[in-house]
Amino acid sequence: MDTIRQPAVAGMFYESDPGLLRQQIKALFEDAQTSIISSSRKTRALIVPHAGYTFSGRVAASAFNQIHPETDFGTVFLIGSSHRASFDGACVFKGSAFKTPLGEVPVDLDTAERLALASPYFSFSQHPHSKEHSLEVNLPLLQYHLQKPFKIVPILIGTHDPKTSYNIAEILQAWFTDENLFVFSTDFSHYPDYNSAKIVDNATIQSILKNSPAKLMETLHNNEHKGIPNLSTSLCGWSAILTLLHITEHDGDLQFHQILYENSGDSPLGDKERVVGYDAIVVSSPKTKSFDLSVAERILLLKRARESIGSIFTKKIISANVATLPLALKTHTGAFVSIYRDNHLAGCIGHIGEDEPLWQVVDRVAKSAAVDDARFKPLAHEEYHDIQIEISVLTPARKITDIAEIIPGKHGILIKKDHQQGTFLPQVASQLNWSTLEMLEHCARDKAKIGADGWKEADIYIYEALVFGDKSD
Repeated sequence: MDTIRQPAVAGMFYESDPGLLRQQIKALFEDAQTSIISSSRKTRALIVPHAGYTFSGRVAASAFNQIHPETDFGTVFLIGSSHRASFDGACVFKGSAFKTPLGEVPVDLDTAERLALASPYFSFSQHPHSKEHSLEVNLPLLQYHLQKPFKIVPILIGTHDPKTSYNIAEILQAWFTDENLFVFSTDFSHYPDYNSAKIVDNATIQSILKNSPAKLMETLHNNEHKGIPNLSTSLCGWSAILTLLHITEHDGDLQFHQILYENSGDSPLGDKERVVGYDAIVVSSPKTKSFDLSVAERILLLKRARESIGSIFTKKIISANVATLPLALKTHTGAFVSIYRDNHLAGCIGHIGEDEPLWQVVDRVAKSAAVDDARFKPLAHEEYHDIQIEISVLTPARKITDIAEIIPGKHGILIKKDHQQGTFLPQVASQLNWSTLEMLEHCARDKAKIGADGWKEADIYIYEALVFGDKSD
């Protein structure tokens, strides 16, 4: 894991001398489009070109300008389509860092390993990354622009099967959260003349802005059959962009914004007979996202929880036709299931991570609440029909820097320090009449096991809970 990926295109695509490279990038950002993202929204993903800085640098800098330089990202996912190696699925870089003339950028090895283990569609290797330029050229721009340290997960997609992009997106969805940034690398049309490139690139760009995988594939097919001279591809990173659209398609809070289009014919060093197109696109979401479940969705979750508990005794497998489930139930968020007998708690188990779809979390923790909560005796078969079920669905957690943001009774808290963590649901403070300080101290001492004052040096997250069930008051 101590392999450091050395720069492959320094001195060709961008300056190899650190001082000259900083001057080059500084000039690109000074000439770039400024941010168009409002203060109420946050940049979640970028589409960025990967040609030499002389040709596409201004467009790339315009994309990165949509990020506030002081943003503190957990992980930056760099995703591109492999140009040099063909393989099925996606390849995550197996090594400790990427090196550029501006220094080393560490790889988030924990996340990289988890991805490689999550699905057979992901492999874990250095080889496809060794000479690939599409991710490398974005790193110096990120190093220059971001003022906080960051880690990366470099991913190359080698598939030529559109269905595989869907499978890759299903896994990546769990990491597409507010605290991470996704950077998708692609150039657009290759080698038509200047005016033809503008026409074909506009069609491709408009299909991306519609946030529809089907529309993108239809447009690429149409472009291919327009008979445009010398057009070898209208989107070299189509598999990466298709993956993005599979991640974002059903999220109504996301907005796609086009920032700047140019092609190599706009560069003083380019000609207008054979050009390559470049575009900067940003995907943003509200800084405060709303999450709710309809009455029908709540009823469906309660039904699944009860059937899951019943399967302990019947041994029946609970059906899960994922395609027909409501989108909200596929959201990656945590949940707790509480079981009551005669209105007295008889079991409560939950999951606070955002690495599983909600329906799957509820299925799993409902069973555990019935038989695995060490505080209570396991549920007996004859008791099954008399239990009441309460589900607490957690809204996505948000990191805070000021405990004044915590409203006891409204917010649950999650405290993390190193490998220790603990949480209290929002209703705990109301039930025990705790103040904010009491909630923090009890959570730090009793749940996270870091001492009553441990919260002061820990990361604190808040969330809300949608609480519903068939429990009588």
